Amino acid sequence: MNGVDLFLLGRTLMKIGEEAMPVEGIGPQTTGTRTVLVVVADLRGHAETSIGEIAARTGLPQSAVSAAVGRLRTVGAVVTRADPADRRRTLVQVAPEVPERVTEVRAAPIDGPLAKALDTDDPARVAEVVALLETVAARLSPGRPREPGGPAAGVAE
Repeated sequence: MNGVDLFLLGRTLMKIGEEAMPVEGIGPQTTGTRTVLVVVADLRGHAETSIGEIAARTGLPQSAVSAAVGRLRTVGAVVTRADPADRRRTLVQVAPEVPERVTEVRAAPIDGPLAKALDTDDPARVAEVVALLETVAARLSPGRPREPGGPAAGVAE
């Protein structure tokens, strides 16, 4: 595998993950799931940060980061406040308690979208690939301490 193959695999996995996200009951959104997830991933590594800093680190336009933060705030996944040192800046941090919507999204199974991407209806084949993905996630995903083969957020047991 080379860098191009790895990048393309990452895009494929991202698309499968997006397809697995439950969207029922959230209504029309101005910000896509991918943008929200990029912001969430950035927040995992930065306890409290500003919208401008998220934009700078992710390469997303500040307006897209603001919209994603607004969406996350609506479901209670983040809290925001004005920066006391500069009231024009909005500081963002992950909410202290996990809201119901986040729990629902994390519990969404990936089996269906993964089976579709693999073009199979064989549950054993899907389970094999899920196990391989779990091993990779356990070794590479920041903020996800777990043993390879252990249960993961978003994977049905």
